[in-house]
Amino acid sequence: MPTPDQWFGYAGQAAMIGWVILIFLPRRWPLLMAIPRFVIPFGLSLLYAGLAMTHFFGVEGGGYGSLDEVAALLSTREMLLAGWVHYLAFDLFIGGWIAVQADRIGVNRIIQAPILVATFMFGPVGLATFLAMRAGYFRQEKIPTAEPSESGTENDTENSAQVPA
Repeated sequence: MPTPDQWFGYAGQAAMIGWVILIFLPRRWPLLMAIPRFVIPFGLSLLYAGLAMTHFFGVEGGGYGSLDEVAALLSTREMLLAGWVHYLAFDLFIGGWIAVQADRIGVNRIIQAPILVATFMFGPVGLATFLAMRAGYFRQEKIPTAEPSESGTENDTENSAQVPA
């Protein structure tokens, strides 16, 4: 059975593979994109579940009711590892979501890269950066056209810039 230090290394390597795929490799192959979006987060989630379910209830004074309880909970190496794996799984999953959403709205990969790195390093900072960018910079006003539609009336949505949801 691997030690917590070995699991830490395996989890970190798996997450790094996912981030390399997201940031550097092409996204046109669905099976390749499934690795960082689903396969690695799923594996990390299983590791987390195993660690948390086998060690959570054995930590004296541990819980989520106060900062002291959380500190007690993370005082064991196994639960500290579980917390780290939790970060790795969720940050990678969110990175995959950001990459897909950014591709859908046409964000250049050069712009995506620092956002994905921020998500890898600081989780919510990368997510907040992407959400702010998406809400502001890449929103476009609908541009009305003077071309009549098939029904003979002017249509200001058919040929206008569409705002992604």
